[in-house]
Amino acid sequence: MPDQTRKTKDNDVKSTLSDLDRDAAIDRLYDVALDPSRYEALLDHWESAIRPLRAEADFHAPHLLDDPQIAGHFDRASAFLDRLDTSSAADEIEEILAPFDRVAAFILDESQTIRASNAAAKTLMGVSENSSLKDLPINSEDIEAVRRTLRSVLSGTKEDNAVLRVRSASMGRFTVLRLQRCTTADDQKLVLAASNEVGWPDGFRDILKQAFGLTSAEADVVRALVECGSLAEIAAQRSRSVDTIRAQVKSILAKTETHSQVELVRLALSMMDMVSLTMDAAPGPRLISRGYDTLEEREFKSLLTADGRRLDYLILGDPKGAPVLFLPLDYGLVRWPAPAEAEAAKLGMRIIVPVRAGYGMSDPIPKKGDYDAALIADTRQVMDAEGVRRCPIISLGGDSYYGVQIARDQPDRISMILGCGGVLPLTRREQFERMEKWHRFILAGAKYTPHLLPFMVKAGFLLARKIGKRGFVHAVYGQCPADVDTFENPDVFEAMVTGSEVALNENHAAHAAFSAQVLGGQQRDWSADLEELRDKIPVKFMNGLQDPQVPEATLREFQRDYSWIDYREYDDAGQLVFFRHWRDALDIISPFLGK
Repeated sequence: MPDQTRKTKDNDVKSTLSDLDRDAAIDRLYDVALDPSRYEALLDHWESAIRPLRAEADFHAPHLLDDPQIAGHFDRASAFLDRLDTSSAADEIEEILAPFDRVAAFILDESQTIRASNAAAKTLMGVSENSSLKDLPINSEDIEAVRRTLRSVLSGTKEDNAVLRVRSASMGRFTVLRLQRCTTADDQKLVLAASNEVGWPDGFRDILKQAFGLTSAEADVVRALVECGSLAEIAAQRSRSVDTIRAQVKSILAKTETHSQVELVRLALSMMDMVSLTMDAAPGPRLISRGYDTLEEREFKSLLTADGRRLDYLILGDPKGAPVLFLPLDYGLVRWPAPAEAEAAKLGMRIIVPVRAGYGMSDPIPKKGDYDAALIADTRQVMDAEGVRRCPIISLGGDSYYGVQIARDQPDRISMILGCGGVLPLTRREQFERMEKWHRFILAGAKYTPHLLPFMVKAGFLLARKIGKRGFVHAVYGQCPADVDTFENPDVFEAMVTGSEVALNENHAAHAAFSAQVLGGQQRDWSADLEELRDKIPVKFMNGLQDPQVPEATLREFQRDYSWIDYREYDDAGQLVFFRHWRDALDIISPFLGK
């Protein structure tokens, strides 16, 4: 859809989305906040909506998306996303119902049979398993409307969700049903039905007031609307005129940026669902990094930074060997395949792996702090603690940026940089457009819509927790057969799953630190920083030609722009080239140990 633009007082063009794209984006946004497994639908829609803005923008000074409605909804959805608990459950159908502990909810299948129901549905609606749609406590004249909507939602020909207002057979008042299509791993098509038969969550009135700036009276009107009261009924209940209630509703619609009472009720129900979820705030992973098969246990070491933060790091290989600094990417891949760790020990290499601020048990930096500066200072402190006089760096993916910054910070202590799946400054729009969609979604989002990125990253982390790391890697690297194949190697799988515990585990997600890195200096043109190292510190790259972030055309541009870097290419690898060809990496750095 064409975007809309407006001019600011400085005559800068600011871009907004069309009404259609905005409404669709908001719908998908709240779907993701309710169910992170719907993340890819948001990704696909967002890409189609934002691509025209990228095409029109000055690459070096892009006019960012300036849409207060979108930004406001992102902020609110992000706040509620924090409460989400996407822990796995044994029964997949029960897992679908698990978030709805207050709302009466049940699952319908294609035969219109109730497959499962939660306690609230059993208590408030008398719904039980194996009963039929016709047994719902709904006026018989409305059952057919529910049946038609159920078929439509299951067919997927239009929307995959719907909101209906039906009459309660036993209570003589209206009930709202929200129907949402769900698909199980074995491809069963089901519909989740959530009713407004609900115990109003404790504190929800205050949440509405805080999230949307509602008055106490307006929050009470929202509750009455959710409970299906008409304007006349609400006016009588509150001893106010209908005109007063109508004016309050108009104010509420403006503050919540909704366009109708139905949309308002849908938003409130979605928020109530989210509020009923909780996320434990327990700290990060264990003090021991434990594999589950062949990886040896490694104890995290700890330091106290000058500003009082805890800072952890790992030592792999030979604890007394020649030092090698390893930068594990923003995924927190702090472990190597067991054979690689064993070979490093055999070769007398001490692999030093800092656990970045906000990962694992390393404390986050202050909210307004400079993450890049802290990362560089923390790395220097770890090197000091390990008595490193001089060492090579191995970096993964975009951490080649940090390798360069650390070398600039301590040029006498870095003997060379090896970028595995290395990324160089992105200076052309085409370099973003060539990326596979997951990488483009995050990296182009950081450049063109940085204020929205934290929600995108947070939802991505929760998606990974919900579908598991294997499912997430297959989604992100699905268009790169080499990376998927590498990941499925048992040694690599164990290393990546175990290592990434510092980034994501049952109790901790490092999404804020991840966002801070993506939004940091690597988004600017850091070519001058890189050129400082020319003829001073050797820089070598190992690049897979199936890399979803650095496809071959982009790699060729890197090679032309920085011909002084030594490149080694691999037809059978992608971004995970280190995990596939770690032996080559050890061979490359060996001449630079202790030099």
